[in-house]
Amino acid sequence: MTDHPSLQPYADAWTHSIQAISELVQPLTEGEWNRPTDCPGWSVRDIVSHIIGVESEVMGDPRPIHTLPRDLFHVRDERSRRMEIQVDVRRHHTGPEMTAELEYTIIRRSRQLREEKRPPHTKVRGVVFEGEVTLEDQLRTRAFDVWVHEQDLRRALGVPGNLDSPGALVARDVLLAALPKVVAGRAGAPPNSAVVFDVSGPVEFLRTVRVDDQGRGTVDGSPSLGPVVSFAMDWETYMRLACGRVKPAAVAEQVKIEGDTALAQAILDNFAVTP
Repeated sequence: MTDHPSLQPYADAWTHSIQAISELVQPLTEGEWNRPTDCPGWSVRDIVSHIIGVESEVMGDPRPIHTLPRDLFHVRDERSRRMEIQVDVRRHHTGPEMTAELEYTIIRRSRQLREEKRPPHTKVRGVVFEGEVTLEDQLRTRAFDVWVHEQDLRRALGVPGNLDSPGALVARDVLLAALPKVVAGRAGAPPNSAVVFDVSGPVEFLRTVRVDDQGRGTVDGSPSLGPVVSFAMDWETYMRLACGRVKPAAVAEQVKIEGDTALAQAILDNFAVTP
């Protein structure tokens, strides 16, 4: 257990999801490791490679020295190039090699989390983006990222589950925190308006994004009597849209919209908040 209680929920969520991933991939055949996922260009093996690589960097391991092939269509910017290096160096690893490295990574990282004594505000190295973040932000991001990738793997392998796990609750909070930027910033909802999201399923919630007279958005749990737009969908659809795993048109039948259709479409077009 960490020395700081505020960090423990993120450590617990990370542990739950990473152990679930380990159990998912342990029995895979070589062919199953190559199954495509919702992440463009990435297979089951690639997602596990990404997780191993990021956790290794969080622990201070150097990024491998590796030259990427030039024909990777999904590598479009410097951030994706950094992420791809940890993936590409493992593209020819066998299933047993992958599971052994994953288990070793889990053991090392779990020990580090158990022995963590730094306060939550400590500045640490960022991974997805260059620069520094707080330790609390880093742990929250890792719990979120690992749960989202657990769901990527489950969909690819046809093994649903853990949509209401500790990681799912961390993901809910991370995604809800981004809603004001999506609605008020990217989609340009008008001042003095409200947009309602009614989400059902394993994780259910009702949230209203309110845009003030200056165009700034906030989110709260109280209903709105006259929203300009309201959305109703299940939790898995919400997280897939917010994590950029599916295009709005592909899940149109799962999303019920009432109100301003043009604004609703602008919100859906800008709904993905993961890099």
